[in-house]
Amino acid sequence: MLENSNCMLLLNGYNLTSKELYNLSINDTKIGISEEASEKVSKSFDFLKSVYSELNLYGINTGLGPMAQVRISDDKLVELQYNLVRSHTSGFPNYIDSFNCKAVFVTRLNSLIRGHSSVSIDLVNHMVCMYNNEIIPCIPIHGGVGASGDLVQLAHLALAIIGEGTVYFKGQQIPASEAYTTTGIQPSKLVLREGLALINGTSAMTGVGALNIVNATTALEWMLIFSVMINEVMEAFDDHLSAELNAAKKHSGQKEIARLAREILKGSKLIRVRNNHWDKEKSDNFFKEKVQEYYSLRCIPQILGPVFDTLSYAANVIENELNSTSDNPIINFESENIFHGGNFHGDYISLEMDKLKLVMTRLSMLSERQLNYLLNNRLNGKLPSFINLQILGLNFGLQGLQFTATSTTSENQTLSTSSYIHSISSNNDNQDIVSMGFNSACIAARIIENAFEVITIEAIAVLQAVDALNLKDRLSEYNLNVYDELRKVFPAITDDRSTSHELEAMKNHLKRNGKGFIVFNTSTN
Repeated sequence: MLENSNCMLLLNGYNLTSKELYNLSINDTKIGISEEASEKVSKSFDFLKSVYSELNLYGINTGLGPMAQVRISDDKLVELQYNLVRSHTSGFPNYIDSFNCKAVFVTRLNSLIRGHSSVSIDLVNHMVCMYNNEIIPCIPIHGGVGASGDLVQLAHLALAIIGEGTVYFKGQQIPASEAYTTTGIQPSKLVLREGLALINGTSAMTGVGALNIVNATTALEWMLIFSVMINEVMEAFDDHLSAELNAAKKHSGQKEIARLAREILKGSKLIRVRNNHWDKEKSDNFFKEKVQEYYSLRCIPQILGPVFDTLSYAANVIENELNSTSDNPIINFESENIFHGGNFHGDYISLEMDKLKLVMTRLSMLSERQLNYLLNNRLNGKLPSFINLQILGLNFGLQGLQFTATSTTSENQTLSTSSYIHSISSNNDNQDIVSMGFNSACIAARIIENAFEVITIEAIAVLQAVDALNLKDRLSEYNLNVYDELRKVFPAITDDRSTSHELEAMKNHLKRNGKGFIVFNTSTN
C-alpha cells in the first residue's frame, strides 16, 4: 500500500491489509486511488458502456434475482438501479458503530477499483470525496443473509451515495442530505449497473471481519501477557513454557505462544527454573508444594496456540477477500468478456468468523478461570480472598468484578453457536443456500468486545495480586513496564469504590494499545 507525505493511503484494490483498514477506521487519514486503479476503472466502464445495448446483461437490462428473465426497457434502465438501492434499504435503523462503517465503506471501494465491476470513475471519486469529508454511510446490523452479497447493508451504503438515508458525519448520525449541504458536495448519479455493483458483494462482512481480526489479535496479546504474569505471581516452574516441551508437538501456534511467553519472562526473578529434576527430602511422603500448576496456568501454549493458529488463517482469508472482487457479473475488459457466477457468496468469511467466535469464547473462558484462581485463596494458597487489600468481611476486594466476568463469559458461550450452518432459503428460493456472513461477523465482534471485558477484569486482578504480594520489583522487565502502564489507568482497589467507568477506561486502553508482537504472515497476491 502506497502512502504519500500528506498522510494519504492510496488504494489500488490489491494489497489492503486488515491493519491498514483498522488504522483508517480509528484515525483521520485521507484516502486516494492509485493511477493504475483509476485507469482500470475507466477502461472497465468504457467497455461495458460500449457493449451493454447489444446484449442481455444481468442487472443492466434485466430484472434481478428470480426476476432476471424479465427484460427492462431502455428508458427504465437508470430507474432500475435506483429502485434496486431504495427497495433494499430495509434494515432497521440500528447501526453498527462508525469505526466498522468506515471499514465497510473502504472495503467496498477497494473492491470496486479492481476494474471488474464497471463502475464509473465519477462514482469512485465521489466515494473518495465522501470519505475524506467524513461522510460515512450508516450500516444496519440486521438484514443481510450473506449470499447475493450483503445486499441490505450495502444498499444503505449506496443510498447515502445518492444523497439519501443516514450517515455518520464527523462521528454524528445525521441525514445524508444534511451532510451534503454542509460540505457542498453533490450526491452521485447512478449509471449503467452502479446500483447493483454497489450492493452486490461481501464488503460489509469483510470490513467488520477485518477489524475483528485486529481486535482479536490485540486481545490475544494481552491474554498472553496476563497469563505469563500469573505464572510469575505464583512463582511457577518454567518447564511448561520450554522450547523442548513444546517442540514435542508439531503445532506452530503452540510453539510460537511458548516462545513469546519466554520472551516476556526474560529477567524475571519470580519464575523458577526446573531442569531435569527437582529437590526433595527423601523422608517426605507428601510434597509441600504442587509439582505442577493448574491447567489454566500450565497449559497456556496448548490453549492459546489454537487461538493463534485460527487467527493466523482467518487473517489470510480476510485479506484475500479484502482484495477480491465480490461482484456479479464479473466484467473482464481485457478479454472483452462478462462472467456470471457467485463471487458475492460469503462462505469464506462466515466460516472464519464462526471459528473466531469459538476461539475468542475459549480465550474469555481461560481468562475467567485464571481470574477465579487468583480470587480463590483456597486455590492459589497465597493471596487474600478476592485479593482484598483492606479488612476481610468489611471490604469486598474484587468480589463484585468476578460476577461481571462470569456472566460475560457465559454470554460468549451462548453466542458462539455457528451462523455458517444456519442457512435459510430466501428470495423465492433463488438464494437457496446462504452464508449468514454478516451475522457471523457482527456476533464475533460482540464476542471479542465481551472478551475484552473479561480480560480487563483479569488485568485488574493480576495487578492487584502483584500489589498484595509486593512483587513489582521482581517481575520481568517487560511485565514491569506493563504494570506501570496499566496502574496509571486503573489504581489499586483498597477501599471499596464504584468501578464501572474505570473499567471502561481500562478496556478501551487495552483495545487501543496492542503490543504488536503477534504478526501473521498473510498474502494478498
